[in-house]
Parts: sequence; structure tokens; C-alpha cells
Amino acid sequence: MDSSASVETVQLNYKKLGSGQALIILHGLFGSLDNWMTLAKKWSEDYEVWLIDQRNHGKSAHSTKHSYLHMAADLARFIEEHKIDQPIILGHSMGGKTAMEFAVQHADKLAKLIVVDIAPVSYQVHHWQIIDALESIDVEHLENRQEADQQLGSQIKEKGIRQFLLKNLYRKSSGGYDWRFNLSVLKNEILPISEWAVSDKEYKGETLFIKGENSSYILPQHGAEIVKKFPNYQLEEIPNAGHWVHAEAPTNFVGAVNRFLNET
Repeated sequence: MDSSASVETVQLNYKKLGSGQALIILHGLFGSLDNWMTLAKKWSEDYEVWLIDQRNHGKSAHSTKHSYLHMAADLARFIEEHKIDQPIILGHSMGGKTAMEFAVQHADKLAKLIVVDIAPVSYQVHHWQIIDALESIDVEHLENRQEADQQLGSQIKEKGIRQFLLKNLYRKSSGGYDWRFNLSVLKNEILPISEWAVSDKEYKGETLFIKGENSSYILPQHGAEIVKKFPNYQLEEIPNAGHWVHAEAPTNFVGAVNRFLNET
């Protein structure tokens, strides 16, 4: 029985580019579809690219629920509503787990799977510093984005991470700022977001795992779970890249994806 059949779903915001074989892209935690726009434009020369904001992110609907069963069900509804036939699905980090969960639940509804720097295993929660830093900002009374960056900088030293997070800050029409992501729910649901290991089923279709050389999200000890759930998989490691491999080494990343997409 499809365990997502009775799960509440939400409406997802999206952007569509190009034409051809459908390619769906799912962002990671605290991200949005805009993070992938540059690469999507490249792929849209050959594919019909669907960029999606996952629930509680970007401009998609907010919900008190944020599990991979819910996000996989959201994706199933989206694919059905838009009549997308046999898409290739690419997901990074949290989006990779959503993609994996969808694949094992709906193995007949996708052509290929691409999982970026995440494995079908549980992880220890390590986002508390980011959550604490985000909560420390009084967004209602910010004067400008620079002030938000200064406040984040006292707790998050990496400029790239601050810039990534601040892309989610927007000015409200009523005045003041707010986050596009649903911070309170993501905080409450951070344990299942981190610890969920993907349902105990398998997807036998072609699957590409991509890891950054400097990232610890895909490790040798994860191999047993990967092959158990995704027996027809291959792994590509991108040199000199960390967890945000697509942003840190875009040329090598696109090359790895294109080689996989062009395989017959």
C-alpha cells in the first residue's frame, strides 16, 4: 500500500523552463527554487525543467507538518496535477531525501533519479546554530538587509552561508521583513528532517549519487543502505567541493549530471 496515499498535501510554487524530457529539481533545507535557476537555465536548452519550492520554503504553502512522507506526497500530487510523464528527478540534501522517498514509493513514475550529497540514512541534527542565529534576528524591525547580515555574522562566520540564508529574507508590504521559509515549523521538525532514513523499499531504476569530495554526507559505511534501496546506482565524486557541490563546482557538477542523463 502506498503510505503517502492518506497524507495531507500542499500546493507547491514552481517555475518551468524549456521543453523536452521533464527534469524536476528539489532544493535543500532553508533553500528555494531560485538557488537552482542558473543551472536550470543551462538544462532548459535540452529539457523541460521544473523548479519546485518544497513545503514551508520559498513561495510554497506553509504547513505544521514537514516530513519526507509529506514532501514525497506533495511531489506525487504535483506530478499528477501537471501531467508530467516519467520525469528525471534531481534533489539536493533535504530535496535528495524527498526524491529518494518519492522513488521508493512511486518507482513506476520516474525515469531516473539523481541524489546530490545525501544518503538514505539518518543523520545527527547539526542545524541548531543556524536556527539559533535566525531566531536571534528581529526581522520585524530590520532597517535593511545589511543589518540582518551583521546580526547573522555574530554567529555565522561563513559569508556564503549567510548569503544563502539571506536570500530567503523579503520585505513585507506592511513594512518590516520576514523569512520565506517557515522557521518555527522547521525548528520543531528538525529531528525528523535529519533522522529520517527513507522508507524500507527499493527503487531499481537508474540512480546517480553525487558527493562533494570534502563533504561527509555520503560515506563508505552508507554503501550498504544505498545498494539495498537503490541497487542500480552509480556514484560520482566532485573534487574540491563540499555539501553545496552544485554551487562550489558547477562545471564539474553539470558534467556529471549530463553524462548520466545522456546514458541510454
